[in-house]
Amino acid sequence: MFNSIAKLFKVSRPVSWVNTAYPFAATYLVLGGSVDPLFVLGTLFFLIPYNLLMYGVNDVYDYESDIRNPRKNSIEGAAEAKSFHPTILRAAYGLTLPFLLILFLLTSWQADLVLLGVMFFVVAYSLRGLRFKEIPFLDSITSSIHFVGPMLYAIAIFGFDERAWPYAIALFLWGVASHAFGAVQDVIPDRKGGLKSIATVIGARSTVWMSALMYLVASTLMLVQGGWVTLVGLAGLSYVAIVSPYLFITDKTSANANKGWRRFIWLNYGVGAVVTIVIILVNVPLS
Repeated sequence: MFNSIAKLFKVSRPVSWVNTAYPFAATYLVLGGSVDPLFVLGTLFFLIPYNLLMYGVNDVYDYESDIRNPRKNSIEGAAEAKSFHPTILRAAYGLTLPFLLILFLLTSWQADLVLLGVMFFVVAYSLRGLRFKEIPFLDSITSSIHFVGPMLYAIAIFGFDERAWPYAIALFLWGVASHAFGAVQDVIPDRKGGLKSIATVIGARSTVWMSALMYLVASTLMLVQGGWVTLVGLAGLSYVAIVSPYLFITDKTSANANKGWRRFIWLNYGVGAVVTIVIILVNVPLS
């Protein structure tokens, strides 16, 4: 039992939990919520069950390519044996459904629809028969929805406050850029395996340029908000710095982008800290 829990923990990519729980929690509090049952339940859901479902389904249906990918069995993903796949799916669906049912009861029908849409994209990214991850451009859009989705759910709970949209758009662009840049390192193995992605279609170099541009636009959106939020925009420029060394990468050298990707994983924590400080500065009186 403990061995299975340890494996499921690895499958859920704990290093990335904060990337989905934080957008919900921060948005919920900033828009007027408090540390109430809905906040706790939503944050826990987007912290663990959501990630186990997202990455668990991905690992099961990507198994044949994952076992050939040297990046797996690390913080970048698991590659558990086929015999463990039923356990992954049972745990992923079994842990997700109770949370969803309670959340549906606690929020409005508009928020419920947003959550249903978010969950559809979580599964559609990897599930056989849909496989949005193999449809170029839709792959990056869907991946971004995985991260902006929890934020959109919180926005829906509070009636789609228009003040939140610049931040949601910036996060969406960040997500598209991040997925696209992450796809660069897999251009060669994806092509060998007959898999399509945004990077296999437009090439490694064009993908990096697109990522850099989207990071720049997302950062600019934050810069123009003014005040303390300017700090978030400045922090966002660090993503441009991360991808800049690969602006002239080629398809043959695309695997080198993995170094930048690993820096990106840890950079999220630094930028997240800046966002947290800014939220405190904006929302807590200094006197």
